[in-house]
Amino acid sequence: MNTRDRFRHALRFEQVDRLPRFEWATWWDQTIARWQTEGLPANLRPGEHGVVQVMEFFGLDPAWQHWFPVLGKGYPSMPHGIGPVSDMASYEAIRPYLFPEIDWEKAFPQEVRERHEKGDLAVWFTVDGFFWFPRVLFGIERHLYAFYDHPQVIHRINEDLVARIKQIVVGVCRFIEPDFMTFGEDMSYNHGPMLSRALFDEFEAPYYREVIPIILAHNIVPIVDSDGNIESCVPWFTDCGVAGFLPFERQSGVDIARLRRNSPRLCMIGGFDKMTMTRGVDAMRQEFERILPVMQQGGYIPSVDHQTPPGVSMAQYRDYLQLLWEYTERGA
Repeated sequence: MNTRDRFRHALRFEQVDRLPRFEWATWWDQTIARWQTEGLPANLRPGEHGVVQVMEFFGLDPAWQHWFPVLGKGYPSMPHGIGPVSDMASYEAIRPYLFPEIDWEKAFPQEVRERHEKGDLAVWFTVDGFFWFPRVLFGIERHLYAFYDHPQVIHRINEDLVARIKQIVVGVCRFIEPDFMTFGEDMSYNHGPMLSRALFDEFEAPYYREVIPIILAHNIVPIVDSDGNIESCVPWFTDCGVAGFLPFERQSGVDIARLRRNSPRLCMIGGFDKMTMTRGVDAMRQEFERILPVMQQGGYIPSVDHQTPPGVSMAQYRDYLQLLWEYTERGA
């Protein structure tokens, strides 16, 4: 099997010769900076065009990701967590600076398309989700109040986002057939989601139900990317047709075995507790043993449950990779 086959078959609960060897999140810049003092070539830097080279340096299965931007030229620069939108008038004022024109050749260069066609490169893309994008525009605190103070603005924002996502899906598939895609959401922390099921059903579910059938019709696996403990809200999304989640952060209390029992056909990427990576080979092996039963059930690509932290030396990362090689064989 080639790289593309492994991703596609694994996410569809189909037989593979081994599971994909994948680091889904671009490495922290601090991690890369450390590793460049420990043997990583200085010219290898993750980023949209560099991450594939770093994957290949470590022998991982290369995967190309493009996150489609929603903020265009002229969008005001704001402090982190603060947004320019406070009501409908302010949204209309910044709307001309949203949804920039898409450079399809930059998103999926010819080399990427050719490698994907040959099967030696997986391809995925990311769009902002229906919780994430309004939060960017309102800012964190104002967004949570807006569900009550400005519900019509959230609906207007997400109606515009639906149109953008439809444009993206149709446009992408004129160039390439991605193996999966993700919605950036980050709607949970360690105590669970930041909104109720009722608010999800009112402000997010209608928009997911509008775009998910289009994504599935193009043979793309739709996955939600949310940090934190997402166990309680998994059914909210799967009821809308979402196929899976990442990254299943262990430190938030997520238990992928419990999730799989409750949702037998849930696709998973991630789940490996990154906090074990500095504790030695035995601790990492114990963590792989914990997730091995889920790996063997299919529909799961094991990966660090977020970015590999800068406290992990390159030697420790190579120990992790050696175990990843072993368990991706056993997990198949």
